[in-house]
Amino acid sequence: MPGELAKLYKVSHPTILRWIKGIGEKLGKRDGQYYSVKQIEIIFEELGLPKTIYY
Repeated sequence: MPGELAKLYKVSHPTILRWIKGIGEKLGKRDGQYYSVKQIEIIFEELGLPKTIYY
């Protein structure tokens, strides 16, 4: 899942992992390799919406 987020934000995999690590307390743990819908909402709130989904 972090790989998909990296593509959305157009950054490298290590960069998105570093960004997510910074908000890790708010996110909590992933369920396996995936983030929940609530966790994705928190990521978007903290990092802003990726430009690739703007209209």
